[in-house]
Amino acid sequence: MDLNNKRVLVVGTGISGISAVKLLLDNRADVILLEGNENADINEIKEKLGENEAVKIIIGELPMEYYSQLDYVVLSPGVPTDLPFINALRNKEIPIIGEVELAYHFTKGAVAAITGTNGKTTTTTLVGDILKTYYKSVFVVGNIGIPFTAVAEKTEKDTVIAAEISSFQLETIIEFRPKVSAILNITPDHLNRHHTMVNYIDAKMQIAINQNEEDTCVLNYEDEILRKRSKTLRANVIYFSSQRQLEEGIYLDEENNIILAKDGNKEVICNTSQLKLLGKHNYENVMAAIVICMQMGVPMEFIKKAIMEFTAVEHRIEYVIEKKGVKYYNDSKGTNTDAAIQGIRAMTTPTLLIGGGYDKGSEYEDWIKAFNGKVRYLVLMGETREKIEEAAKRCGFQNIILVDDLKEAVEVCAKYARPGDAVLLSPACASWGMFKNYEERGALFKQYVKELQD
Repeated sequence: MDLNNKRVLVVGTGISGISAVKLLLDNRADVILLEGNENADINEIKEKLGENEAVKIIIGELPMEYYSQLDYVVLSPGVPTDLPFINALRNKEIPIIGEVELAYHFTKGAVAAITGTNGKTTTTTLVGDILKTYYKSVFVVGNIGIPFTAVAEKTEKDTVIAAEISSFQLETIIEFRPKVSAILNITPDHLNRHHTMVNYIDAKMQIAINQNEEDTCVLNYEDEILRKRSKTLRANVIYFSSQRQLEEGIYLDEENNIILAKDGNKEVICNTSQLKLLGKHNYENVMAAIVICMQMGVPMEFIKKAIMEFTAVEHRIEYVIEKKGVKYYNDSKGTNTDAAIQGIRAMTTPTLLIGGGYDKGSEYEDWIKAFNGKVRYLVLMGETREKIEEAAKRCGFQNIILVDDLKEAVEVCAKYARPGDAVLLSPACASWGMFKNYEERGALFKQYVKELQD
């Protein structure tokens, strides 16, 4: 991609947008940075950019004179692709890409790209840990917190990259082609952004759109959507399953052994009792990571050692502390109902569950039904608290307490919990409106829990 003297509009001033600006400047592009929030502080944006004074910053709407002056548009993941001004630029046939696509054009080495409604961060982190045991040059990037554009020019021919890719990022790829892709699962999420489930599925499937027979796509056999859509892929498909034996692929057997079936042979990789992770969903993440790393060239002895040493990702069913015989778990990354279902399924004792937050247009009945007699109290906060309360009552669940904030939720749980119980923060909702992100929500939960009297 030749960017020399090309005029590029970057939309969004978050971490992805700022990182994209820096990569563009390194390649001699003429950069315009647009922040749509009219109340944004230009000095804060300049501080993020550092000494890059050559960047023109526009706050608010993009003036019409720029519409005919652009060679590329780079969208940050949080910017909807169907905004009126984006559609107008698209109609002028200006290439519109995201930071993942931009980074890919400057990346050397092989990419393992992971997406899915749930499990992305755990699987990507584990893949990164496995790759680091065998390769010298490894980067873990994407939706996990480090922009792909921040490392693209640091890569070499022998570099390997583990990339967590969101549906937002996949909407704007054109040539992005990973050596190995993985789609862990697809359940309803972000429908306020994608509008329909079909659009959401289409976005997820984009991860493999440019792959061919030389590449691999790892899919969850138990996801009916993925089984059907696999027939449209050109990549070599390898399945994982937590519910049935596969003739080819990797699966969990009735004795909780993870089995690799390949070319008529079967190999026991490990038993789940040897892992430090809880829950069947995590065993699926491990199976996916094993296959991804195999296809990335890592010998099995390195894979086995790494998966047995791996501990839970922060904010994903993370054990916090025990107080007065009650164990506290932080599952702040459970930002949708499917993730929250996995969180409650992982609990093995009576549980006081903290939920609620920003409304992404989700329905909550399936989550309530998954309580399966395990939840003693449902403590609800945030914008969705009444909506979830109504759903719970329709499902026959009555032990509901409404609170105003997370601190009160923790205090209420501490009051009602008995020795031997668990308290689980697994909101089934996004954090926006009350917190900057799910990380802040999880960090505050841990702080409030640790401040409880012993």
